[in-house]
Amino acid sequence: MYSEKVMDHFSNPRNVGEIENPSGVGTVGNAKCGDIMRMYLDIDDNGVIREAKFKTFGCGAAVATSSMATELVKGKTVQEALQVTNKAVMEALDGLPPLKVHCSLLAEEAIHAALWDYAKKNGIVIEGLKEPVDDIEELEEE
Repeated sequence: MYSEKVMDHFSNPRNVGEIENPSGVGTVGNAKCGDIMRMYLDIDDNGVIREAKFKTFGCGAAVATSSMATELVKGKTVQEALQVTNKAVMEALDGLPPLKVHCSLLAEEAIHAALWDYAKKNGIVIEGLKEPVDDIEELEEE
């Protein structure tokens, strides 16, 4: 049912925890399944993500997608991180069962929410970034 990579990121999640004084933090959830994901980013003066951490309350797929999402954005510029989609997270994990695809959407939105927070704190506009939703169920209905 789950790929080896999903099981590895669930059993040995990378970058769990909080960042003290984060550049940006974003929280999103899914009311339908109860998953909640919080993403913390530390972004340097050149707009490069030095560190990414997460705290997730949810199923194994939610933990695995959070873990992979932090791995995918570390070392990237803000603009590059914005391009990390739920499909990229799923591909990096060698896929997810259809019932768990929403977890990858949660990861994408958590990245966007943290970038939105960073932009607000710094009074900047990140080209292509839209205001995040609190509950990804809104996106699933679109």
